[in-house]
Amino acid sequence: MWADNWFELYVNGKKVGEDSVPITTERSFNSETITFTASYPLDIGLMAKDYTENASGLAYIGTDRQQIGVGGIIAQVRDDQTCEFITVTNRTWQVLALNKAPLNPSCVTSNNPTVDCKSSMITAPADWSKSDASITGWTNASVYSPEQVGVKEGCQMIT
Repeated sequence: MWADNWFELYVNGKKVGEDSVPITTERSFNSETITFTASYPLDIGLMAKDYTENASGLAYIGTDRQQIGVGGIIAQVRDDQTCEFITVTNRTWQVLALNKAPLNPSCVTSNNPTVDCKSSMITAPADWSKSDASITGWTNASVYSPEQVGVKEGCQMIT
């Protein structure tokens, strides 16, 4: 798993791992290896979060680095015995954005983003990690090339 900023991993409805780096860690582009035992077929769920200071969706508020928070995650699931890849994150994965902010990106320059930035937040469905969960309203994941994501200060940004 590679995450900006934080994740929880669920397999067949059971939480099997969590990012060891707190979500509040600045410039957290970390990787984790999670080992788990599960029966096939595997239903894999990820809860991923990017750090923002508040509902505005902005990070580094009040500094010359004030910007829209962008997060991302990459996962590879491999069978430890055969070393074969079982799956990797790609555009066929289904996603549900629970928090969208800012809805008006022009607020990035605001001196009062908690007032000026608009957001939308919904609650995660109670059974989202279960194999029989409804994915009505979910969309396919977005995939970005290394060129689109870019490299910043020696870190490849994953979104």
